[in-house]
Amino acid sequence: MDRELRRRRRPALSCIECRRRKIKCDRSDPCAHCVSTETQCAYTIRSNKPVVQPGGSLGSSPSPSIYATSSVARVQRNSTNRPTTVHGDFPPELQATATAAAAARQNDTPDTYGLKQGIRNRAQDEGPNLRDLLQRVQILEQSSASSPIHGLAETGRNILTRQSGLQDSQIILNKTRIFTWSHWMGMAQEFALIIACYAEAGGDGSGTLFQGAETRALVIQIGDLLQKCKNLARMIKIGRPSKCLSCAGFGLTPPSREVADIMVTLYFQSFESIHRILHGPTFRTQYERYWTHPESVTIDLRLKILLVIGIGSSLSNHGDTDASFRDMVRRWIYAAQTWLSGPLKKDRLDITGLQIHCLTVLARQIFSIGGDLVWMSMGSLIHRGMQIGLHRDPKYLPAMPVLQAELRRRLWVTILEMVVQSSLDSAMPPRISFEEFDTGAPCNINDEEMDDSTTTLLPHPKSTYTATSIQLTLFESLPTRLRILHLLNGLHSELSYMDVLALSSEITDAYRACSSFMKANEGYGVTPFHRNMLHYLVRRFLIPLHCPFASKARTNPLFSYSLTTSLDAAMAIISPEQDESFSHLMAVDGGIFREGIRLATTVISLELIAQAESQCLDGTLCHNSQYRQVLKQAVKDMASLSLERIRQGETNIKSYMFLTMILAQTEAIEAGASSELHIAQSATNSLELCHNLLQTRVGAAIDTGLPSIGLGSGQEGYDEFDLDMEFFFPDESFSY
Repeated sequence: MDRELRRRRRPALSCIECRRRKIKCDRSDPCAHCVSTETQCAYTIRSNKPVVQPGGSLGSSPSPSIYATSSVARVQRNSTNRPTTVHGDFPPELQATATAAAAARQNDTPDTYGLKQGIRNRAQDEGPNLRDLLQRVQILEQSSASSPIHGLAETGRNILTRQSGLQDSQIILNKTRIFTWSHWMGMAQEFALIIACYAEAGGDGSGTLFQGAETRALVIQIGDLLQKCKNLARMIKIGRPSKCLSCAGFGLTPPSREVADIMVTLYFQSFESIHRILHGPTFRTQYERYWTHPESVTIDLRLKILLVIGIGSSLSNHGDTDASFRDMVRRWIYAAQTWLSGPLKKDRLDITGLQIHCLTVLARQIFSIGGDLVWMSMGSLIHRGMQIGLHRDPKYLPAMPVLQAELRRRLWVTILEMVVQSSLDSAMPPRISFEEFDTGAPCNINDEEMDDSTTTLLPHPKSTYTATSIQLTLFESLPTRLRILHLLNGLHSELSYMDVLALSSEITDAYRACSSFMKANEGYGVTPFHRNMLHYLVRRFLIPLHCPFASKARTNPLFSYSLTTSLDAAMAIISPEQDESFSHLMAVDGGIFREGIRLATTVISLELIAQAESQCLDGTLCHNSQYRQVLKQAVKDMASLSLERIRQGETNIKSYMFLTMILAQTEAIEAGASSELHIAQSATNSLELCHNLLQTRVGAAIDTGLPSIGLGSGQEGYDEFDLDMEFFFPDESFSY
């Protein structure tokens, strides 16, 4: 008679009910399926010892034994919502230990759980030695589960896993645009009272706050003042250039030669050193021809020269009181944008056309003309650059003059830098990667060392400072910054804390290398303006990189490094090295700093309120005030800058209002007074001051008959610069 083959089976780790229903078991005790269906959860323990079969013969079939959880334990929960289980297979002296260790088993992986289950099985079968060993293991589990170190270890393992870089909870649809990490920070709990005050003033509040008689009267006054300020802003913007260039008085008339020379010199000493767009000697030749034979100058050359003059004027005190001069600069920018948007011809799809495009984008950011929409314009710019082959290194293209090859490399690196900066500002993908171009870095050489007749270049060593050194320094950190953008803005990107730490280290090394290089070449033309711009363009990437983790640092000390790093970067951005040109740029124009300063101010304001609230709870407000005073002074400095911008022509008053409310809330916490009353009073005072300033400007415009005054884009729905605080104070209630 044929002998029946033995079937060897692996021990089943799922519970009996899940195996019967043929569903996946999480192997908990009791498992989730049995808890949800309120059925008895039981597991089969199989032994490999020979047992007596029903017929009396010996066999090696495993003998099952059952242990089940109590039906009472299935629905009983402790204070942390973890199931309390009673193990019927354990002796009484182990039941308490096993119950305490159940919480630790909830985080076990299936493999770990299976290993522990096997130990239990062997303990049942092989006597008191393994049973005693199991008891010791479970006692260790119990002490580990009750220790704070265990919680930190579990969190540490969690943060090492990759998480989605773009969370649905971090996406806000505001009007027609998506705001992500750069705006959801503004919805932190610490800002709840300030946001509620603005909502109450607009009639959109919940009605549960700001209910005192005095406070309520102030809130009503805030609403009236906000509407008055916005009406004055409309009046100021009436004569500003907009989409139509056929308005009376439009033209491309330059300023006097003396003024133009000063502006061109300022441009080449500042922005051209960072964004290499032009070749100095070639431009000066064209510039001389523009003044000596203006009738022979083409429209593209005229626009190029006027844009350089306009960008240079952002660094000069000339024209601060001459509103017509600034209005003229804005008209040049609109004319250039219109020329670029015209029918695509050969004069737009060449090096000169790309130079005008780059200058226009830079001018729009500086003068806040559609500055928040630059990312869309960069798509057109990079496509045009690729269309004429800038993404391919000149060595792979047909032979061309050395000067032209170098200009192509410089222009391509400039476009890449503008792309990453606009991507960071808009929280949108950069739309370019290193796999899509092979253009090499430009040579480290001065403009005067090459011309149309140059056939061979002799680049200087990397340590030698030239007119291209700053661009090369920025280009070295470009791969790291591109990786940060892909992780932050990618739709399916995954970001772990280890990624953040690694990228943060690379960025830190990059700006430290920049600082060392600048310091070593300070006597060769490096200015504080260069250092401030270089640090801003590189270091500001640290804030959004650490934002998701810095917000968790107050509840989890493992993320303290992110909080410290983001605060250091924010303080460096709003407190740059003293430089007259850079300070003038921030106070008068500054659209190029819009997103960076807004995010830095948010980080500092959030930390200030959090510190005040924390020290108030700890009773240490009077003992540890130094750090809080530093933060408070930073907010005061930004409030002073916002007020100065309103005096110089800004029409957006939200920035100054928000910062004064932050200071009022902090001082109320320090004094133990009502935060609602202090916030409302501060908002009222700030709006009264702003209203008076705007009213003075309107009166001056009427007296002088100027068509427009101050800064601004002329776009009806857009508050020009920097800290418009759209994520704090939306315009649903106070429309333009």
